[in-house]
Amino acid sequence: MSIRFLTARLAQQIDEELMNAVGAFSLDQLMELAGLACAQTLSTVYSKEKYPKVLVCCGPGNQGGDGLVAARHLAMFGYKPTIYMPKPGSKDIYQRLQKQCVNMDIPIIPPSASVEELFLALSSSNVILDAIFGFSFKPPVRAPFYDALEFISESGLPIVSVDIPSGWDVEFGNAEGVGLNPDVLLSLTAPKIGAKYFKGRHFLGGRFVPKAIQEKFQLNLPEYPGFDQIVELPRN
Repeated sequence: MSIRFLTARLAQQIDEELMNAVGAFSLDQLMELAGLACAQTLSTVYSKEKYPKVLVCCGPGNQGGDGLVAARHLAMFGYKPTIYMPKPGSKDIYQRLQKQCVNMDIPIIPPSASVEELFLALSSSNVILDAIFGFSFKPPVRAPFYDALEFISESGLPIVSVDIPSGWDVEFGNAEGVGLNPDVLLSLTAPKIGAKYFKGRHFLGGRFVPKAIQEKFQLNLPEYPGFDQIVELPRN
């Protein structure tokens, strides 16, 4: 049987089940595992020897939290990440993840930065990790993210997107044409329906979904190789 692609509603339902009495995970745990999978995906495709400088673009939600975790792991892997946050998250977990990055001397471009500073950061980067919008995003793209997506798109740098490319509708893809067009996509838990429109290298991360939840939602997830946190999926 083929892997199941999720609607936004079903993805939300599975997330809730992972964190209730059935799954018993905390948000911190899931974010840590997701961020590690993000870092492993980027390092699998883009070596630190050729692509040492990573611009990690983080939104204000859980997607941005995954990005902050990924930045920390990438630094541990030997990359040189810089974090860009057009609008930082306000939750305590986000603040703690940001502090962990500060403690590792990872540069952070403040939200007050001008688009010129983003342009300079892009010009000195080798690859982008896109963790701006998650599966709950609905177009249109609003300020301050519109300019950020435009600059990122125009940079010509390779992009690794987390769960769904920023600016895409989770079910209809990049129908409005304002989203990023990444080279690599890492789906988390299970791919979303919008990922069917993605044509690049596609990985799955989420080596934490219990068998009971996999079976209940008929996810048909593939086996993960060895001790990897990710598995590459067939191209569409």
